[in-house]
Amino acid sequence: MVYGKASSDGDGSADESGDALGAGARRTLGGIGRRLTDLMFPAVCLACRGPLADADALCCACWSAVDFITPPLCDRLGIPLPFDAGPGAISGAAIAEPPNYDRARAVATYGPVVKQLVHAFKYHDRHDARRMFGRWLTVAGAELIREADVVVPVPLHRWRLLSRRFNQSAILAKEVARAGRIPFAPMALVRTKHTPPQVDMPAEERRSNVAGAFAVPAGARRLIEGRRVLLIDDVITTGATCNAAASALLRAKAARVDVLALAIATHTV
Repeated sequence: MVYGKASSDGDGSADESGDALGAGARRTLGGIGRRLTDLMFPAVCLACRGPLADADALCCACWSAVDFITPPLCDRLGIPLPFDAGPGAISGAAIAEPPNYDRARAVATYGPVVKQLVHAFKYHDRHDARRMFGRWLTVAGAELIREADVVVPVPLHRWRLLSRRFNQSAILAKEVARAGRIPFAPMALVRTKHTPPQVDMPAEERRSNVAGAFAVPAGARRLIEGRRVLLIDDVITTGATCNAAASALLRAKAARVDVLALAIATHTV
């Protein structure tokens, strides 16, 4: 006698039929649940809040207003180039002032619709766009994601985290790590200096503001040393924050650091 085996007819057909019926019932209940949810919370555009057929998306007008970054682009800074100069081409800005990180990629330029979405996400607790952001980042950063060993968000200082209650970069990084099936290390990089907001600061002040502001804790060095790190931020403006964060990761012996963001300000090429 073999213990644990079904003792009905021996071919398991009854169990299989029951499983099939159960799966069908779950699908039916799931469909009813989704329809009820759609009735109670109709899908709207994540930017203008106009009605939509599907959730987690933009309407045609808002989608058309997003300036998605596609090749040709600078291989170092990830900003659009005016013409295709071939694989690995870099911009004048990258030649004049090479970043500390290896490569940056962003979904779109920091235009009005993207700015509205980022501000709603960052300052007004609107997290309903996180799945869409995750899809966008996965497409824009496909090459970086394939080559990454660990995903690390740009951290907030603990006092700002207490006031905001969440780190927007960590939310984005978790979406990227999940989609790419890469280890997520939210505490591998910390902000050691409480710096004032940089919104209206010129580039030089931004660099001074974040200089020495990041560190890899001793207990997290094993997560970084020898690894290809994908650093996630919401917006790259001058690159000062990502440069400072990348410096800390490289001091901890990261093999390389790439940056992936939702948006990038394209002041110059």
